[in-house]
Amino acid sequence: MKYLHTMVRVSDVEKSLKFYRDALGLEVVREMKNEQGRFTLIYLAAPNDPAAEIELTYNWDPEEYTGGRNFGHVAYEVEDIYKTCQKLADNGVTILRPPRDGYMAFIRSPDNISVELLQAGKPLEPQEPWASMKNTGSW
Repeated sequence: MKYLHTMVRVSDVEKSLKFYRDALGLEVVREMKNEQGRFTLIYLAAPNDPAAEIELTYNWDPEEYTGGRNFGHVAYEVEDIYKTCQKLADNGVTILRPPRDGYMAFIRSPDNISVELLQAGKPLEPQEPWASMKNTGSW
């Protein structure tokens, strides 16, 4: 068995790409538009890790998606959790569970998919403003 990808439905391609590509730093691997099925698939992967893909599925006919929290979460290991969270915050992403411990943070996509960020290796030393930041909303 081999891991292929995780699929999440998205309601706005541009907002989703701004989140996954521009803020989170994933790279678009490939894109497929299906006229007959009326959907677009966009596959993204972390730099230097093309085997771990996330598939964004955009259905052209409007639908309301609920229950994103029921999905669980996708998780990415990052080189520096503080720099990653700062980049996300600079791109307008709310850090729902700040990396107070230097190891773990949670954010959400525009479609309410929880994304866990984990520090590679050992946790970093706690540092401000993260160490005293409170949780925001649910993650």
